[in-house]
Amino acid sequence: MIAESDLPYLKRCVELAREALDAGDEPFGSVLVSAQGEILFEDRNRVAGGDHTRHPEFEIARWAATHLSPADRAATTVYTSGEHCPMCAAAHGWVGLGRIVYVSSSRQLIGWLNEMKAGLPPVRALPIQDIVPTVPVAGPVPGLAEEVRALHERRHAQRGRSA
Repeated sequence: MIAESDLPYLKRCVELAREALDAGDEPFGSVLVSAQGEILFEDRNRVAGGDHTRHPEFEIARWAATHLSPADRAATTVYTSGEHCPMCAAAHGWVGLGRIVYVSSSRQLIGWLNEMKAGLPPVRALPIQDIVPTVPVAGPVPGLAEEVRALHERRHAQRGRSA
């Protein structure tokens, strides 16, 4: 379930996704929030340089493993503009992070990419629960998901012009 208190963090994720797109990257952004509601770490996608593991959710897992105790990691929430890919979901599970709340689902993304004839990611999109079944997950978020879709449409329109 998504609470009203989740919305500011989710909106920040969409802002980070927009920043990523404006920087020439794929539109994804994520925020790590403590049990007390403090933003501990945030990042955006940085795969344009060629390292396709530079997803913000993976960076969150790396940061949390270095900076938080196992108990503190378990009490966090990861907010993200798009549902974790299998790589990021696995990192999330291995590090022991808590709840995940996403704006748009992998299923939505695949549908959008198909509609745009944009090609699919090289890794199969799976629901987070298929990778880490014990992590509480909530999403997608109507309204905000449409904003994320618009970012993906803009990205693929830009790519079409530069091809």
